Amino acid sequence: MLSKKTKYGLKALTYIARKQSDSPVLISEIATQENISKKFLETILLLLKNTGFLGSKKGKGGGYYLIKDPKEVTLASLIRVLEGPIAMLPCVSLNFYEKCDDCISEETCSLNKLMVQVRDSALAILENQTLYDLTFK
Repeated sequence: MLSKKTKYGLKALTYIARKQSDSPVLISEIATQENISKKFLETILLLLKNTGFLGSKKGKGGGYYLIKDPKEVTLASLIRVLEGPIAMLPCVSLNFYEKCDDCISEETCSLNKLMVQVRDSALAILENQTLYDLTFK
């Protein structure tokens, strides 16, 4: 299940992308239009700025804007930044691998093989869907 942070981050990014403008979008506008707490949204947008998806401008006419083409931003990359691992278990994560404390062996684990399939299926979709797809299709 996606956290509210991820859901709101994706909603905010699609709102900004729909503007199709180089002009920054105010946090208050996004918060109002997408029904998101302004304070919570500030935290999310700052994270997206710090990880290279958004730029910002201060002062009059300020706000947030996309710095990457929406066609080049995969949903997998956004979910990893906002949510963390896509895998349901740490032992099958490609980017956040950790051995499970309660597992004697991944090779004999009854869940490992299934969770690899779940991860691969999710990645096949998320790596092939972009912010553009989410926004305009």
